[in-house]
Amino acid sequence: MTAWSSFSGDEVAALTQGPSFFADPGERDCPSCGQRRLRAYFTAPENARRPTLVSYVWCTACDKFVGTRAKHPEGLIFSDPLDTLTTSERRELERSVTGFLTHLDTLWDTGTLPQTFTA
Repeated sequence: MTAWSSFSGDEVAALTQGPSFFADPGERDCPSCGQRRLRAYFTAPENARRPTLVSYVWCTACDKFVGTRAKHPEGLIFSDPLDTLTTSERRELERSVTGFLTHLDTLWDTGTLPQTFTA
């Protein structure tokens, strides 16, 4: 099993450079290991008190990740392949970072991800 670790502060800052994942949703170079294995997934939780966008960014090569919550950009619409899950199925999937990111990697490897974005 993968032992995920967090990106450093400088690596997280580097993730914000260049085109956004909304404009260019494919894989990109990892600021930690340099391999083109950096992936992202976004979701908008229905039970949030205000419009919230949750992002997960991870590298399948060096097993680093970061998760963030931010204000959902007004007008941003995107596909979410996990929308078909029930609340309990989704909660179960998200209980383990390792299991969740493994599931997202499978979606990438099968072409279900990356997501599509429109504004």
